[in-house]
Amino acid sequence: MWEIIRESAVGQSLQFLGVRGSLCHPEEKSGFTLPSTWDKPQQDNSAGSGAPDQAHADTSDSVSNTGGTGTPNDIEKADGSRPTPAAQVPLLVTWFNESDQANPQNWSLGKKLFISIQLCLYTFTVYLGSSLYVAAETDVERIYNVSPAASSLGLALYVLGYGVGPMIFSPLSEIPILGRNWLYIATFTVFVILAMAASLVDDFGGLLALRFFLGFFGSPCLATGGATLQDMYAPTKMPYALMFWVASATLGPALGPAVTGFAVTKMGWRWSAWELLWLSGPILLLMIACFPETSADAILLRRARRLRKLTGRTNLKSESEISIHKMTARQIAFEALIKPWEINVLDPAVLFTTVYMALIYGIYYSFFESFPLVYAEKYGFNLGETGLVFLIVLVALGLSIPAYCAYFWFYAEERMKSQPHFGSPESRLVPGLIGAIIMPIGLFIYAWTSRPSVHWIVSIIGVGLNSAGLYIVMQVLFLYIPFTYPQYTASLFAANDLARSTFAAGAVVFARPMFINLTVQGGVSLLAGLDIVCVGGIFMLYFFGASLRARSKFAAG
Repeated sequence: MWEIIRESAVGQSLQFLGVRGSLCHPEEKSGFTLPSTWDKPQQDNSAGSGAPDQAHADTSDSVSNTGGTGTPNDIEKADGSRPTPAAQVPLLVTWFNESDQANPQNWSLGKKLFISIQLCLYTFTVYLGSSLYVAAETDVERIYNVSPAASSLGLALYVLGYGVGPMIFSPLSEIPILGRNWLYIATFTVFVILAMAASLVDDFGGLLALRFFLGFFGSPCLATGGATLQDMYAPTKMPYALMFWVASATLGPALGPAVTGFAVTKMGWRWSAWELLWLSGPILLLMIACFPETSADAILLRRARRLRKLTGRTNLKSESEISIHKMTARQIAFEALIKPWEINVLDPAVLFTTVYMALIYGIYYSFFESFPLVYAEKYGFNLGETGLVFLIVLVALGLSIPAYCAYFWFYAEERMKSQPHFGSPESRLVPGLIGAIIMPIGLFIYAWTSRPSVHWIVSIIGVGLNSAGLYIVMQVLFLYIPFTYPQYTASLFAANDLARSTFAAGAVVFARPMFINLTVQGGVSLLAGLDIVCVGGIFMLYFFGASLRARSKFAAG
């Protein structure tokens, strides 16, 4: 537990103030010495050669020559004596050994689960914040005398905000000097403050502005969360970790109306904003105390700084410090901000994932506008009862998660282990082929059974089928992207998030007029038709993705 607190925002702040004790790192404890081989003529220690100090044998692999600055003879003085400890030949600071507990990949399962649960709660809260507003739309229309389209902007702008935010925050999370956890904590703190302001605001324009910035500052978990899980879990275990993270992202928007429906009816629209504050505040406090840094580059950078301070050796460098000196500011900005869009434009495989996820996400959010037209107007549900309809998403996840988990446990995991590079990225799309077919079926059932002559449970089953298919498709595509483009994972997730959130924000605004003009049957059938077109796309990606990647200069394999 002390290791978690030591690497959290609280622990790092205490260390900065000089508080040590149980928060000390291994190299900061009294008696720590560097391996004896560091005081001899420099040789390549990358293989762990040499005899380190007996008391600290586990640190024998902690540094090695980078290999790019010369041979051992190159760095000896003219008289043959050994170089001084401050020699300018960079020594690469890395993990002490294969079982180094500072490496997130080596953390215990309990520690990984504890951190993953926090990330899922964080993600769930931010997504829940979008749809908590839905139950308040009618009150907002009445109190501020605005149209339904204007009122829906409270949802649309929130969704747009958490699409724009990752384009800034995700690249920042890849900078080792910043890391991931400080970015999470800083932005989520602003999110909690804005949630309080949204509970008190008494102006429609101010409410809309606050809703946008709530989404904006809540966004880091939505794209960077996948990279955080990748920091901790091996490739064969990533599907299980992503399973619950994607579930929290899928469940959040669905439960919002269910959570606030009855409360807003009794207490007014502000109650939805207060509920967001009551949920996000405790989660923020938990993360401040117990969410550690997971980025390997950030962890090793901090280790290199501590070792330089401890030894006085200015040539002890982390890999990120060595690499950063080889890049200009323009190159860094290009890699972080432009490269993801270059890949989207030039690589058909990743372009399809971006367009497809934008479409299905927009369809998912369109349901928020069609439910009142169906269950309130046709079946006579009140606001609270209409919100309860969204609980079908919880049922859909309760059925699809065990099925997806069983597929990986009994079939896919062993095949991944037995193949080079854990199999082809396209192999991860197999469950998505079924999910993609289920989605339009669910939409058609919902569209053509949403009438008083058919019991309401039938249309809800259609919603459940669509939700199950959506979850499975999002799951496989979230796996496909990082295994194909590992060096651009966070930034590609950010580009993907912007595309789907922008489309969803537009869908929120145009969905209700579309359903009114085309009827629910016609509008949802149109969306189902678009889904059918994309079914062909995901099958083509499965069969021809490998050949597309072979012609791509970006893909890793």
